[in-house]
Amino acid sequence: MNESLLDIVCCPVDKSDLELEDERREDGEVVAGDLVCVECGEAYPIEDGIPNLLPPDMREEAA
Repeated sequence: MNESLLDIVCCPVDKSDLELEDERREDGEVVAGDLVCVECGEAYPIEDGIPNLLPPDMREEAA
């Protein structure tokens, strides 16, 4: 995931900004970590460079 994506993504629950936490990078790209909502605190995982922005209830159903 390119960090510039943070400029256009938002929390799917309350549309607030997301902050990148606990990131791991390879070749300048974020490959793992969490996107955390600044308002509700919900965390969205980044796995293999792909952010999972499904709302929490839908994430659990998809697993």
